[in-house]
Amino acid sequence: MKDFLNIYTDPVYSFTFVCIAFFFMIKYVEVIATLKFGIGLMIGTLVMFVLCFMDPVFTKNFYITNDNVPIIYLVFLIAWTTWYALYKGIRNDKRMEEGLPPLEATPENREKVWAWPNLVYTELFAIILGTVFLIGWAVFFKAPLEEPANPTWAPNPAKAPWYFLGLQEMLVYFDPWLAGVLLPGLIVVGLIAIPYIDMNPKGNGYYTFKQRKFAIVTYLFCWLVLWNFLIIIGTVFRGPNWSFYGPFEVWDAHKVVAANNVNISEMLWINTLGVKLPSNIFIREIAGILLTLGYMVLLPVFLTKKIFNFKGAVGKVFNGGFLGKYLKSLGWARYSILIFLVLMSLTLPIKMYLRWLINLKYIVFMPEFEFNI
Repeated sequence: MKDFLNIYTDPVYSFTFVCIAFFFMIKYVEVIATLKFGIGLMIGTLVMFVLCFMDPVFTKNFYITNDNVPIIYLVFLIAWTTWYALYKGIRNDKRMEEGLPPLEATPENREKVWAWPNLVYTELFAIILGTVFLIGWAVFFKAPLEEPANPTWAPNPAKAPWYFLGLQEMLVYFDPWLAGVLLPGLIVVGLIAIPYIDMNPKGNGYYTFKQRKFAIVTYLFCWLVLWNFLIIIGTVFRGPNWSFYGPFEVWDAHKVVAANNVNISEMLWINTLGVKLPSNIFIREIAGILLTLGYMVLLPVFLTKKIFNFKGAVGKVFNGGFLGKYLKSLGWARYSILIFLVLMSLTLPIKMYLRWLINLKYIVFMPEFEFNI
């Protein structure tokens, strides 16, 4: 079992499993958003972690390092809060299908209270409990202080704080200007733009799922599947030399992973055509440029046009039924911003799979202009 987990927690397998699990979570959300499922999920997860922590290698890799303690707890909190939001949303959806108001709109839940003393007292007790918790945390978990900084020696692996490890993991797949500047900036811009793009008045002030399905699914995919996956991988699965290590694999600084990363231009001219790279920059990178333009310009238009007559679930996507309705409701300006943000977020899993499967480094490689995608 340990060998099985060491092999199949490799990112190419584990990320695929997470994507499939997310798909089934959305498809069968009414089954997942039940009290029995939530209790069973919590008990099963706790049992699994207790069994894993009985292994000394797992404990050393995951739990002994004090920096990893917050992410272990946050995994439980994220799973619980996500299930709880879906649980309350499905309950409200069923009530509204029956002609009843959402639970938040019932008379007993609409009672107004004064900020003083009700809210202030609640905040005061929350501050006190939070302070006690942090003091206990500081006493129980010692700060991982080491010797004074030595410019001639760097730890292996050299990791940022856990909350930055998602960005550090992105550096494996993207150029630093993309992973460290552009994509994090687009996250902030996207969050700011949400109220101006999504004008749907439903779901304000109460939990729901069906009335805001596209927004909820898009957010959960970016938050759970992309961002949290990167943080977990960078925190607990990356070891010396930033190599991947399974949960029960001993860290070995001499572990070597054979990988010959290549660019699309090298695949086209050298590997496929058997000629040397052209001296002209744009001719050399023509394949990557065309792919990028097709992805960012032609694909959004294609998904809104009825070009082929597909049927079933595929037809909903390609017959204009999936994005065509958003184009009509949002208009070209807001639709363009929305699809740009969505496509930019999808570049992450696309680039991850390309790196894992064919060792692709850059789609467009222009070091002359410091422009690498």
